[in-house]
Amino acid sequence: MTTSPDHVAGREDLAAFVRALRSSYAEDGSSWENADLPSFLEALAAWIDDADGWYGNTGRELPRDGDWMFFARALRAATVYE
Repeated sequence: MTTSPDHVAGREDLAAFVRALRSSYAEDGSSWENADLPSFLEALAAWIDDADGWYGNTGRELPRDGDWMFFARALRAATVYE
């Protein structure tokens, strides 16, 4: 499993990516700048707000037709899903 988002091409890849992030945190969470949930969620929101800048700085175009609702539903579901 990789923690590179550049290899995520579908739903299964996204699930594997999230699991790889979880493994990375379990192995060395102290190396994460945002190692607690409030900091992580705040950084996630900030990055989403600033994503057009990151995409522009890396010579990429922000996906306009991404399924943002799917990601939002996944985040919400994770608050209660067993």
